[in-house]
Amino acid sequence: MKRWLCIILLLFFWLPPAFGKTKDVSIPILLYHRFGPSASDSMTTPTSLFESHLKYFSDNGYTVMPLRTLVDYHLGRGISPPLRSLVITVDDGHQSVYTDMLPLLKKYHSQATLFLYPSAISNASYALTWNQLREMKETGVFNFQSHTFWHPNFKQDKKRLTPDQYEASVKMQFVKSKEKLENEFHTRVDMLAWPFGIYDEPLMKKAAEAGYVAAFAMMRQHATAGDNIMALPRYLLTNSNGEFVKRILLNGSR
Repeated sequence: MKRWLCIILLLFFWLPPAFGKTKDVSIPILLYHRFGPSASDSMTTPTSLFESHLKYFSDNGYTVMPLRTLVDYHLGRGISPPLRSLVITVDDGHQSVYTDMLPLLKKYHSQATLFLYPSAISNASYALTWNQLREMKETGVFNFQSHTFWHPNFKQDKKRLTPDQYEASVKMQFVKSKEKLENEFHTRVDMLAWPFGIYDEPLMKKAAEAGYVAAFAMMRQHATAGDNIMALPRYLLTNSNGEFVKRILLNGSR
């Protein structure tokens, strides 16, 4: 009996916990928007620069993990992320995600979460089409999540609408986007990227009521176990150079 008790105690102290959150986990979530041959504006990352990021991750032993894995961990139902992990996200649904980003993610065996606002899909000239998105889904490279229905500015809406109108508009933005994406892709949509990085406590509550379990903002810091899961930070990458991305990874990495 004593022998078995010793074995159990040894296992308890020697084996790391497989589930649940640990305070030292610190994961950078990178946010891109669009790509092109050059940085034509602040939100465009040169395609060659993006490839240099992926190459750096690959050459230096970083794991590009699914956002879902990180969210499950934060919810206490997944394993602790491996050392030297990071997450790639991209917002809006620009055509260059299909033409530029997809081939490079496939080349480097990486993956990303794409936050979409459905009103633009197959409508706006800059945006992806539903057929392109279905093709992207088949590759297994992308997971699609919500960026509201038409990317509103909640601060401006709150000023120009009556309280009742604002409440109805917020609910529509959350619910209609989630329903449209789930119907189109037959997949679970329960993560939200805040448009313009704007959020507050009432918005977080409304998002949770609409069925979102996690939401993402724009703050230059790693995501840690102590962060509010409805406002997890992401590094907004514009036309920043590769050295900046390297500093991000080294800042706060485990």
